[in-house]
Amino acid sequence: MKLHLLNKTKFDNTSFSVNINDYRYFLKLWHYHPELELVVILKSTGTRFIGDNIEKFEEGDVVLIGKNLPHKWLNDDVYFLEDSKLNAKAVAIHFREEFLGTIFEKAPEMMTILNLLKKSSQGIQFIGLEKKLIDKIINLNINDVFERTIKFIEILYALSNHKQIKLLSSEGFRSPEVSIGNKSLDKMYDYIFDNFKNDISSKDIATILFMNHASFSRFFKRIHKKTFTRYLNEIRIGYACKLILESKYNISSICYDCGYNNLSNFNRHFKDIKGMSPTDFIKAHLKKDKAK
Repeated sequence: MKLHLLNKTKFDNTSFSVNINDYRYFLKLWHYHPELELVVILKSTGTRFIGDNIEKFEEGDVVLIGKNLPHKWLNDDVYFLEDSKLNAKAVAIHFREEFLGTIFEKAPEMMTILNLLKKSSQGIQFIGLEKKLIDKIINLNINDVFERTIKFIEILYALSNHKQIKLLSSEGFRSPEVSIGNKSLDKMYDYIFDNFKNDISSKDIATILFMNHASFSRFFKRIHKKTFTRYLNEIRIGYACKLILESKYNISSICYDCGYNNLSNFNRHFKDIKGMSPTDFIKAHLKKDKAK
């Protein structure tokens, strides 16, 4: 499936854009862009593809998509019927991470927003948002340029403090571009992402962090709420999904390229983590790509 780079940088006298997309159906294009995207679905249903995450979407969904994270909104079949009276409508806000310069990195008051932007590298769905906040996003464009910017910061701050969120794409689908500010954790993540294709274990990580194995296992599980083995498999399968969607190799080659020693083991972990086989994953993404 071809991945398209879209240009979202044409902002009109402002550092970010707010658009109401109202069409028969959403753009059926697997794409990415360097801008982050905050989306509120106002009308329509279908299947949402964000990184290696595949889920249904419906009216009222609010999602933040990180920079360069591939995504697609595919409406249900009924939207493509010639006599369909349905329409797909959404608010989409596009902005660069640095749209206000370095304020999110420099100002302590903005740290929660900075953390939100980092998390968006996997895509975030916000669950149970108050109607008042959703209305604020929908009506953002009716303000003048300065007031719009202030209100957008308020929106980002409210989202950064919202507790019910769901990270969508797996860790392995994206690159850990931003340091999290803790030297031990940065060292750990650097080692994992540099070596996940190889035969590594939690003992290896414990050694480079100068920790005993039992202490590291407890430390890791406290941070991630899962074992190191599970995390490593999620990284590998996320990377496998990335290669599959980029059509880089066939499934057999991908199995070995992401760190597995045999195909049956790869298929077992893939189904456990993604809920479907690699073949079904491909079919889900290619659905309707050749149609219409």
